[in-house]
Amino acid sequence: MEIEQTIGDNFSGTKNITVSTGGGSDLEAGIEFIYDMREHMVDIGIATVYGIVVFAVVMWIKKRLS
Repeated sequence: MEIEQTIGDNFSGTKNITVSTGGGSDLEAGIEFIYDMREHMVDIGIATVYGIVVFAVVMWIKKRLS
């Protein structure tokens, strides 16, 4: 695999890119996703409560304007 990039005239140094082919399966990716999600349960809970509150406010505004 070849990767080319144009940066500009004043670039000095090297840039190494490692592309890994192959790897895990979909099952492995799913398990990793669930594991990572467990670390963010508080964030998910706060986002869920915020979404419900916003939905309730929108419904209340629609009811008041009707």
